[in-house]
Amino acid sequence: MTTPAAEPGESAEPIVRPAPHRWLWYALGGRLPRRHRTWVLFDTTTDTWWMRHVARSMVQLAVPIALIMIFVPGSFGLRVGMCLLGIFLALIYSTAYIAETTENRVKKAGYPVGTALAHRDQAGLVRQRRETERKHAAAAKRAARYQKRTDR
Repeated sequence: MTTPAAEPGESAEPIVRPAPHRWLWYALGGRLPRRHRTWVLFDTTTDTWWMRHVARSMVQLAVPIALIMIFVPGSFGLRVGMCLLGIFLALIYSTAYIAETTENRVKKAGYPVGTALAHRDQAGLVRQRRETERKHAAAAKRAARYQKRTDR
């Protein structure tokens, strides 16, 4: 899938989503080919970047969970409990280092360190500006309605 770059400040490079096998490699911590570099930046700066990070973390946990469920002796409930506690602990560590991990992914794609944070900050400012404009327009509309009622 190829789409033009969404952000006005970005280069004119198209965003090329990786194939499923490449995404799996990327989710496990691997580097993608250069043609996917804008997608990596998009992946780490879009509104859902933190959910994507959690999904990648869960992919990384799939192998140990499968090994525990298959090879650890014990009751099914014990193995499930071990897996749930492992997921809980892994998600704590994963979210504790979320900014560093995403910056490392962006660095692997060839961008300077701090690029993902700068893009997310810029997107936050744009969202905040839009919200402020929306609230100002709503306040002006209410004021006009109130003025219309009091002029009767």
